[in-house]
Amino acid sequence: QLQLVESGGGLVQPGGSLRLSCAASGFTLDYYAIGWFRQAPGKEREGVSCISSSGGSTNYADSVKGRFTISRDNAKNTVYLQMNSLKPEDTAVYYCAATLGFSRCVSGSGMPYWGKGTLVTVSS
Repeated sequence: QLQLVESGGGLVQPGGSLRLSCAASGFTLDYYAIGWFRQAPGKEREGVSCISSSGGSTNYADSVKGRFTISRDNAKNTVYLQMNSLKPEDTAVYYCAATLGFSRCVSGSGMPYWGKGTLVTVSS
């Protein structure tokens, strides 16, 4: 069974940092572009960041550029999202998703595999 499992969420103060992990089981992530998406209460889901299968290409939403970094370790079958300088508006459930093709990840369409999400709360 193909599964993506997010971890690393929690409560953090404004200005703090968290690292989210997205681990795959049942399949190898080597051939997949991976994206992080988030959904805040009462808002639509939005794309945060994508990374190509090789890790050579990345993409970020304007709201997180310079603060978030996406990376992957294919040997560990895991993708990470390092989040620094967190703001209250970053509060959301964060999901990772996998697809074949970096452009599909960037557009947010055609993402067949999704995790169940991890909650990030930024509050003092």
